[in-house]
Amino acid sequence: MNEPSSSSELRPVRVWDLPTRLFHWTLALAIVGLLITSKIAGNALVWHMRLGLLVLALLVFRLLWGVVGGHWSRFARFAYAPSTTLRYLRGEHRAGDHFDVGHNPLGAFSVFAMLGILVVQVATGLFANDEIATTGPLNRFVSESTGIALTSWHKGPGQWTIIVLVVLHIGAIVFYRLRGTGLVAPMWAGDKLLPATVPPTLDGVRQRVLALVLFAACAALSVYIERLGA
Repeated sequence: MNEPSSSSELRPVRVWDLPTRLFHWTLALAIVGLLITSKIAGNALVWHMRLGLLVLALLVFRLLWGVVGGHWSRFARFAYAPSTTLRYLRGEHRAGDHFDVGHNPLGAFSVFAMLGILVVQVATGLFANDEIATTGPLNRFVSESTGIALTSWHKGPGQWTIIVLVVLHIGAIVFYRLRGTGLVAPMWAGDKLLPATVPPTLDGVRQRVLALVLFAACAALSVYIERLGA
């Protein structure tokens, strides 16, 4: 990351709006819960399914919020072109890059990779069949062999891919912390010390109400999908 050179030019700037922060920490807790319940099995699978539906609602919300959310939460702000990523890796930063504000190109790749694999993992879980007592709510819409194949991915490569991405994410946090850049505090409080020229993200009542309405709709979608398996 390219940090501003003079601390006298810095001021707190809202980077991560409250909906994005709540999404981030709720998703993190849900992933931990999913990994734990997947290992315990038994009655814990009921909670595994519930957490999976929560993650489904969160993912749909984040996809919507990536279009209409706060300035630095929008995908357009960190969907970097390959040439920009190469410049970042070479340390060739230009005015207006703002790599030190939201997600830098490597961080953006990590975000999209995590969202992508989680979408696949949730989707396979919806069609899963453990051949014992637990099936996903959409399992009845696929053949038995397809359900078993999707379950095999869900319990194997899919789960391990998520674990690897989580470890890499934590490793990146530690790496940047050792370099003097904290990533956790801004995602917790929302603000970073940045030049006054950096535009803040909107994080007022209007944005939070919009986020609440969107998440309510996403939660309703998850409930609807759950009831399809009843």
